[in-house]
Amino acid sequence: MKEKQAVQNVIDTIRKNGGEAYLVGGCVRDLIIGREPNDYDIATNLMPDQIIKMFKRVIPTGIQHLTVTVLMNGYTIEVTTYRLENDYSDGRHPDEVFAADTIEEDLSRRDFTINAIASTDTSLTEIIDYFDGVSDIKNKIIRCVGTPKDRFNEDKLRALRAIRFSSQLNF
Repeated sequence: MKEKQAVQNVIDTIRKNGGEAYLVGGCVRDLIIGREPNDYDIATNLMPDQIIKMFKRVIPTGIQHLTVTVLMNGYTIEVTTYRLENDYSDGRHPDEVFAADTIEEDLSRRDFTINAIASTDTSLTEIIDYFDGVSDIKNKIIRCVGTPKDRFNEDKLRALRAIRFSSQLNF
């Protein structure tokens, strides 16, 4: 519970400072399933330099990917600016990452619908689900966001991730 409170404190601080903040990705999926997340990721409309000014302890872990890690009460919480990515020349990593305007744009770049879900808080009070990920979780379906050909061509390891999720989540 302490980790959830630390995460919620980060979300609340970002909002009190005029930003948007959502839990995103695997942590939301795990909370919906009833599993304890391995980590918590937050997406925001604020840029890394704004997040750095907001918190006492921040590590610039991935500035080139618009990501910083906030240290809160002994926990590490990744905070990433809403982002979009362009071509994947090497079949694994995006050539360029740039800020997006909305949480919907950010979620649209994700691999699978079960990972393209956001929540306003750690209690899942409000879930943002543009791609029917909650339904796919309930029906034990692993489905790509967008066209499977595009998603798998972007990152060749996504096929292995699909198999891993199928095994780990009993889908």
